[in-house]
Amino acid sequence: MLKSFTAAFGAALLLIGVAGCSGEAPKAGAPAAGITGAGSSFFSPLAAQWAETYKGAASANVNYNSMGSGAGIRQIKAKTVDFGASDKPLSLAELDEAGLYQFPVIMGGVVPILNVPGVDSGQLTLTGQVLADIFQGRIKVWNDKALTDLNPGVTLPNLPITIVHRADGSGTTFLFTSYLTRVSPDWAKAIGASDAIEWPAGIGGKGNEGVSAFVTQTQGAIGYVEFAYAMKTGTPYTNLKNRDGQIVTPSDDSFAAAAAGADWKNAPGNQLLLLDQPGAQSWPITGATFVLMHKAQANADKGKAVLAFFDWAFDNGDAAAAELHYVPLPAEVKALVRAQWASTLTADGQPLYTAKAN
Repeated sequence: MLKSFTAAFGAALLLIGVAGCSGEAPKAGAPAAGITGAGSSFFSPLAAQWAETYKGAASANVNYNSMGSGAGIRQIKAKTVDFGASDKPLSLAELDEAGLYQFPVIMGGVVPILNVPGVDSGQLTLTGQVLADIFQGRIKVWNDKALTDLNPGVTLPNLPITIVHRADGSGTTFLFTSYLTRVSPDWAKAIGASDAIEWPAGIGGKGNEGVSAFVTQTQGAIGYVEFAYAMKTGTPYTNLKNRDGQIVTPSDDSFAAAAAGADWKNAPGNQLLLLDQPGAQSWPITGATFVLMHKAQANADKGKAVLAFFDWAFDNGDAAAAELHYVPLPAEVKALVRAQWASTLTADGQPLYTAKAN
């Protein structure tokens, strides 16, 4: 059941149970250690589903605020939360400067969504360059020649294009603009890649939720969201031509194809992007969500509680992830992350986590 998705889709706070670092459910009478997290709205639907499954055995709660990756990074740096979540990975230098460690928790896809009369999901194909031209305000109507030439047989109306983008600092925006920077020299020169940019045109929505709502409500609109939001709202999404020149529809398989070549072992600080990957089936705007924690924890119980939840999710959360169209981490990546927990995260000089035996 996905009833928790609906609750979290419009709500900011998620109640997530936390247990001991063994990954087992907490025992009755176990001491509580309330924790807080904030950041990625990309991750929010899955966090809600994991929370719903886990909280029945919980001995404590975490309040997770789905407020965008930029806010999550700021709050973990300021030590106002116990963990942040971001779809924009920090560089090793940024991590070291703030005393932070980041690890991937899930992978998924960012998709263009639209509200054009008579156009359903998977009927419209875009290239990266055409997508960049739309979001730069150069292509202004849906029956522009650049769009009709790409889509013979699709009836496109003489309807103005309304661009919908994120209004907040966003890892989804970082992934989207990083992709456009890779495929469009004009975009790279004029705008570039960031989690918050000066948009040439359009209206802003807060979070994936806000962008989804504006596109759904606005005829002629186009925006970009994490795929689970498109599926939840039923908002039509587009195809994209990928690096190999193939027309690809967003799906679990196309996200997994893009993630297949991810080399986490050789990614300093786990900083890795999965954009514009080779492969006939690869979705070109694929990325990961990263959890951020301080390497030296001021409160051992809280640090252990955060790790306990994600330890449990690694063991028990893959089915829910697949149901919501995310790509779970491979077993070898989970093992790599757990080994990093054991060697990197401490409280009073003592490790917070003991790696599981293989």
